[in-house]
This record gives sequence, C-alpha cells and structure tokens, in this order.
Amino acid sequence: MSESPKHKTIARDISWLSFNARVLQEAADNSVPLRERIRFLGIFSNNLDEFFRVRVATLKRMIQFGSKARMHLENNPQQIIDEIQMTVLNQQGEFNRIWEECLAELNKQKIFLRNEKELNAEQQELVRTYYEEEVSSDIIPLMIENIPVFPMLRDKSIFLAVVMWKKESAFHKKYALIEIPSRVHGRFKILPSGNEEKHIILLEDVIRYNLPDIFSYFGYDHYQSHIFKVTRDAEIDIDDDLSTNIIQKIEKGVKNRRKGKPVRFVYDREMDPGLLEYLVRRLNLSKKDNLIPGGRIHNFRHFMDFPDDVFSEKRKRNKPFDHPLMTERRVSDLIQEKDILLHFPYHSFTPLIDLLREAAFDPEVTTIKITCYRLASQSKIINALINAVRNGKEVIVMIELRARFEEEANIEWKNRLEEEGARVLVEIPHLKVHSKLCLIRKRTKTNTILQYGFVSTGNLNEKTARIYADHCLLTSNPKIMGDVNRIFHFLEQPKTGLHFLKDCRYVLPSPHFVKKEMLRLIEEEIKQARKKKPASIILKMNSLSDEVLIAKLEDAAKAGVEIRLIVRGIFCLYSENKKYLSPIRAISIVDEYLEHARVWVFHNKGKQKVYLSSADWMLRNLEHRVEATCPVWHPELKQELIDILNIQLGDNVKARRLDNELSNDYIRTEKKKVRSQVETYKFLHKKTLTQIETGRH
Repeated sequence: MSESPKHKTIARDISWLSFNARVLQEAADNSVPLRERIRFLGIFSNNLDEFFRVRVATLKRMIQFGSKARMHLENNPQQIIDEIQMTVLNQQGEFNRIWEECLAELNKQKIFLRNEKELNAEQQELVRTYYEEEVSSDIIPLMIENIPVFPMLRDKSIFLAVVMWKKESAFHKKYALIEIPSRVHGRFKILPSGNEEKHIILLEDVIRYNLPDIFSYFGYDHYQSHIFKVTRDAEIDIDDDLSTNIIQKIEKGVKNRRKGKPVRFVYDREMDPGLLEYLVRRLNLSKKDNLIPGGRIHNFRHFMDFPDDVFSEKRKRNKPFDHPLMTERRVSDLIQEKDILLHFPYHSFTPLIDLLREAAFDPEVTTIKITCYRLASQSKIINALINAVRNGKEVIVMIELRARFEEEANIEWKNRLEEEGARVLVEIPHLKVHSKLCLIRKRTKTNTILQYGFVSTGNLNEKTARIYADHCLLTSNPKIMGDVNRIFHFLEQPKTGLHFLKDCRYVLPSPHFVKKEMLRLIEEEIKQARKKKPASIILKMNSLSDEVLIAKLEDAAKAGVEIRLIVRGIFCLYSENKKYLSPIRAISIVDEYLEHARVWVFHNKGKQKVYLSSADWMLRNLEHRVEATCPVWHPELKQELIDILNIQLGDNVKARRLDNELSNDYIRTEKKKVRSQVETYKFLHKKTLTQIETGRH
C-alpha cells in the first residue's frame, strides 16, 4: 500500500482532471453504445471548457495579483498550472485516439462525417443551397492581418481561421476569421445519401465549401482553413458599489465575462504556422497560456447532441416509473400521512410538479416557499408557482442569481415571477443559496396550520432529473418542516436572522453548522472504535476537498473506523496510508447517469444516523453557501437508502478505485457483475411492483 506523500491532500484541480479522465474512460469503453461514447466525448470537452473558464482562470488571477490570501489547496498556483498543462495535453492525445476509434465505428454502421472535399454532386448542391438560403446571412468575415483593434473573440464559439492567396503570388497571403454560427443553425447537417448510408456534414465544413463565394471579391484561388477556439476567464466580479443593486452588478459582470482574459487557446495542429503565430500574438498569449494543439474538430461539447436519428438502433434508456404510492392519490394527501422518498432518475419527477400544482389550486393553502438554483429552460416548476400566485397564494421564491452560467436565465425567471406578483429573494451577501427546499403552508377548516414540502439533493429541474441521480424526501414531519421554515426566515432576513439557523435542531444548515456536526459525529465513531466497538461511516457525495474534514476522516481511519466513500468528482484525500488501522475504501462511479446525490451514514452505536444533503464536503459548500442537510428517520426509508448505497459499494463494472496515484483502475472481482445503476433500477422497480401487488398503494 502506498505511503501518503508529505503534503496533506491531493491538489483539488489535479483531482478534478482525474475525474474528467473517468469520463474519458467511458468514451473509450467499447461496451458502451457508440452514441453514448460520442456523448461522453462531448461531456469531457464541456467539462474541460468550464474547468479552464473557472479554475485555471482563478489560478492565473492568483499569480497575476500575487495574492497571499491563498485559496483552498493552491499553495503554488504556477506549479499546478504547469501540471494541468501536461495532464491536459496527455488527455487530449487520448481524446483524439478515442474519436478516431469512434469515427471508424461510425463508418462500420454506415454513418459518415463528410468534409467539404468529400461531397457528391447532389450533396454539393444541397450544401450550396443551405448556405445561401440559411447560413450566409449570419456570416461576417473579418480580414485581420492589418486590423488595428483585434476583435473580441467570444467564448463558447469556434472560429474558422482562413488563409487565402493567389497561385501566382503565394507569398502574399491574406488572413480572415469567421465565427461559426452554431448557436443559430446547430452544428450538424444531414446530407442526402443512398445505399442505407447516413451522411453528416459539420457547419464549419458547409462554410469551408463556400469560401470561394464568400471571398469572391478578392479573386483568390487557394484557401486553407482551420478551426480554433478561445476559452476565457468566466469569473464574475461583483463590485462593492452600494449605489448599484445586485441585478445591475450581475448584468455588468456577465457583460464583462464576455471580455474575460483568454486562459486557453485550442487549435488545429495543421494550422498555417504564420497564422498561428499571428493569432497567438494578437490575443496576447504566451506558451504559458495553455496552447493546446488538437485535431480538425473543436467544441466537442456540441457532440452531446450528435444526431440521434442516424443510428439504426433506438436508445434503450430505461424510462422513469411512478412511485407506487403516487399512482392514484394526491401527492399532498400522501405526504401528510407518511414520509416518501423519490429517487431520480429512476422515479418520475412529476410528483414534485404535481405537489406544487395541487398547492396552487388547494383553497386551504396560503403560502408556498421554495429555493431555485438551476431551472429547466421551460420550467414547469415556475409555471406551477405562477398559477399559485394567480390563485391568491403567497409565493416566496429564493432564486440564486449567482448560479454560475445561469445568471441571465435566473434574472429572467426573477422578472417573470415578480411580474406575476410573487415575492422573489435574490441576494445574501457573500453566500450563495444552494439548498433545495420547499415549504407549503395550509390552514385547515378547523383552523389548524399544517406544513409540508420536501428537501432534495438535486436541482428543481425536470430536464436534468432524467440524467442526474438524486434523492428527494417529501415530508410533513413538523420537526423537519419547522427547521425548513427557520431556514426560509433566515433567507427572508439574512442581515438579522442568523439566529434562525442557530435554532435549527434537526435539519443542519450551512454555513458553519453542518461542518461542526459532521466533526462531532466522526469523533463519536472514533470513540467507539477506540473502545473496540463497531464504528463505521459511509459517505456519498460529488466532491471531498475540505481539509479539516479530511483530517478528521484520516484520524478515524487511524482509530479503526470502517470508512467507505463514494465520490464522483473531486477527491483530495489520500485513501492509502499504513497508519490506517482500517483501510479507507473509496470509489467513484461514472456511468449513464450523473451521480449527484449526497447521502451520509454514521453507525451511531447501531442506531444509524442517515442524512440527505445539498452540500458537498468542500469549503465553499460548508462555509460560503446556504445548504440543508436533512435527517431521514423513517426506518424503511433509511434502509432503502442504505440498500442503494450497498448496491453502489458492490459495483464491479463502473466503479473506479480512488487511490493515491489517481490511477482510476476499474474495480474487478470474480463475483457476479454488478452495474449499480442497472441494479438500482431493478431494486426500486421490484419494490414498486411488490407494493402494488400487495395493495399498499
């Protein structure tokens, strides 16, 4: 077993790159359907883009400003940036290899990506017509070799860099840039084809084919063109100008984001050397600015939406099924009888929408309070809330306007809700609101006040609920809803209402209180282990990077506490150490669904404590966000969560070992194959059938 290195934790950003390598492993896996392999390449690319926009940009800022107030885990930002550059280049090589493999497999399935030089006469005519009738109006070429002020190249866009010359004067070249309008037209165009083949052309190749027409004015007869993209610093600076409200600050920040400093330049390695040197110089980049040579295609995030109808086999993703208790009765009536757990994406998301719709029309309901972080673009949640306002309910919505890359959408939701008459909360200084809470209050005919609602680990987004694995507790338990109400009181008066968080006795809020309680619970397990009594901890989360909690887990392992961890993303703990009396077993599961849930289990002298949370064990979640960690008390529901965790801990198909070397080795055993997401579906579906058959619905 490896010794833990001298430094205490694995660098957060290097650990994140190891997570993205697990995504790349899925793309490399021949047992994964081809369309899903291509989708994982898109996810890998999109993840990496965001990583550079946020994390690498932050590291560069630290170097630029020489900040001594170091951020979490970044002792030497330049050293980490150098390691990032080396790791990303290696991953890019693997990415290119996998894409070539996928291309070959596409061809075997008679699906072909055609470039501008591979078109037959019929396809040429379609490409010419498509460009003239639909694309040309969105093309604005820029002649750049002598341009005094270089244009601001947009993040998330790709650009075609064009070199032009005449045969008789090849040394007199002209440079031009064209932004590919994929936002408007999409990236893929299906071409006419025969012999049961499917042909696709990328939008940039449609433009390449038409370059002679685009630049006909100049009379050039030779063209070279290469794709590149620029990734910019996406951090929003919220200034301290008290005369500006939070909306104006965010709108200003989003606008400035578009002008963020370039932090990565990705280009076709076949690009004309003179043009490459010119672009790097005009963008004020250097070799330290993550110059990444790649292949012909960039912005692979669009490949998450690779045309589905070109595949002969239809997608075989399991459809969500209804919770057995929610097939015939109103959701709000059921909740007032017993707690219910929904597990997405296995269970349908519809009951949450139904809960709000029922509240909107229930004459006894007086108030709905809810937190929103990331919403679907056509949000049924928002529609239900608007209906509630129109029916005379008091509706209070906390919308986190600083949810990264959702700022503009959330401002629009805020405006729409306020226009309808809802009260919208938007700003808590220095704290993001990341909790997923809903409280519904009703006054019955006997003048009794009832409160019910839910606490969730995932966003209130019906679209992502189909692919994000989360848990949601629907409850009317007065102890839980009393604390949820206290958290909402804090959100409504954050400047003077911290005592509301302090008064929470059952639902643990962040900031501060979750971390304090987790340290206490780990210490209790340590005490039991030192007495040679059973002691164990199971933790499932997205990320583990908080140094204080990591140190406490290490103390627990040294004391002999059995620790099992399921961490999808960032993992900064050295899981292997000869001083651990009980080895830490840590795995990561990357599969068809994104494992987004946070579930924590403590042995607690045999009376297991089980929690659902919106928080990861990261400094930002524990100290700089409003989060909610909720106990699960119902014995059947506690066991249900533990059973699901045990299925995941037994995964020997999609689980990777999280070791000190970040090797991402798959866990393979001689036992029966267990793919946890498949087995979880079977487990929950069987429970549903059993409950229906026994008439418990």
